[in-house]
Amino acid sequence: MSIAPKKTWALLLLGLLLLAATACGNRQPGPTAQSVPTPENPLIRTGPEGTPADNEWIPLTQIADSLGLRLRESQNSAQMGFTDVMFELTPSQKSAISFGKQVTLAHPPLRQNGKTYLTAEALSDLLQGQVRKDPQTGEVEIASVGGGHAPDIARQPRSRGFQAFGLTENRDELVSYAKQFMGVPYDFGAAPYEQSHTFDCSSFTRHVFKHFGVDLPRLARDQAKEGNPVERSELVAGDLIFFTVPGRFESEKVPGHVGIYIGGGKFIHTWGDPGVQISTLDSGYWHDVILSMRRVQ
Repeated sequence: MSIAPKKTWALLLLGLLLLAATACGNRQPGPTAQSVPTPENPLIRTGPEGTPADNEWIPLTQIADSLGLRLRESQNSAQMGFTDVMFELTPSQKSAISFGKQVTLAHPPLRQNGKTYLTAEALSDLLQGQVRKDPQTGEVEIASVGGGHAPDIARQPRSRGFQAFGLTENRDELVSYAKQFMGVPYDFGAAPYEQSHTFDCSSFTRHVFKHFGVDLPRLARDQAKEGNPVERSELVAGDLIFFTVPGRFESEKVPGHVGIYIGGGKFIHTWGDPGVQISTLDSGYWHDVILSMRRVQ
């Protein structure tokens, strides 16, 4: 009995199996239904029907870099602003803070791989402007950033009072107290000094004034509503000076920084290295971005 035909069929079957295996091995892998890899966003998962697709998510770092703003991210929150916080949001929550007011985002932010992501629609809500993303190129266009309404800094004066001593003594004491913190590190979105031993611009002014019985709001935008407006020629030690953030927002009247006038054409503030410092008011960068001056009394 011949076994040649069996060997022939066995060899033919083996050849077909090898061919099939080779064809499968050469097949190019594609994205799965749950993951669409991109350079910025390799592992974001698609959600249930009606939620944003993978290519719609934009990293908040990209927006901060584009606008020249600082960004602090953690597992539970993200804060963005110039020298104090202007925007604050929480992953998985639609409620956010934009220019000191609560807003509702179109989609809740997503936290993944140590970064915070938002859709263009949610970013438009957060920035109070227009944000678009080209789904083909991935390019993000920020058409405008609102800033809401600039704070009503010309409203009726709001007296806060220097309570411990007379006005003159208090202002001298206030300047001396502020100078004690020279060199304290700057930290964007700083926690209270007692906890963090750091300041951002508005937490510094708030800390100094609180020592003298004046409870200022936390952010520069809201501090700019306190007290009475004064002109440059009227400035005295202890007055607050507010600065705009040029070229970043639709309105140039959004307070983005604050410091305390100490006399002699100088003010004390913090905004980066070397921390709390003294700068000149009547020349250089800060002179060109003065927005308003207020006297809290």
